[in-house]
Amino acid sequence: MALDILVLYGSYRRGRLGIRLADYLVRGFEGLGHKARLVDAKAVDLPMLDLRYSDYPAGQAPAAMAQLADRLSTADAFVFVAGEYNRGMQPGLKNLVDHYLKEFDRRPAAIASYSAGRFAGVNSHADWTVTLSAMGMAIVPERLSVGQIGQTLDEQAQPQGEGGAALERGFAGFAKSLIWWGEAAKAAR
Repeated sequence: MALDILVLYGSYRRGRLGIRLADYLVRGFEGLGHKARLVDAKAVDLPMLDLRYSDYPAGQAPAAMAQLADRLSTADAFVFVAGEYNRGMQPGLKNLVDHYLKEFDRRPAAIASYSAGRFAGVNSHADWTVTLSAMGMAIVPERLSVGQIGQTLDEQAQPQGEGGAALERGFAGFAKSLIWWGEAAKAAR
């Protein structure tokens, strides 16, 4: 059963390296026969959170917010590409997610963390696990953590070197787990 998987990414920085991981994941899930689409917080460009989507009267939410709500509501599973800033969450991705709640409820999520350094975004991964669980999502147990992102994926999001080989090995189990949970949740809906 083909799944509709959204890959959410939230860096607003210049020279964004994490987009390489997001592109790699989209391509990887498509290669497994699933529909994978990128949701780039910078491209969506929601304002800083003032009102959640659900706080607006019907038909009055900003167009970009309403369009994303529709995309989120139809997705079978999510991948959060979680960069680490100052040992915590990326503010752009957190702001994007905070505009919604029920759109994520009872859906599986996988977290792919990364950083420019060797710690591979493990602090961000831990923060996202707590946040997404509190939002009613089932977090798959497999991690995909990428350290030294600039050396692991080249500018075309192709794995390179030892880090790239480790990413390729890790993706298989990561994808298998998310697909299993995605199929189970889809069947339950």
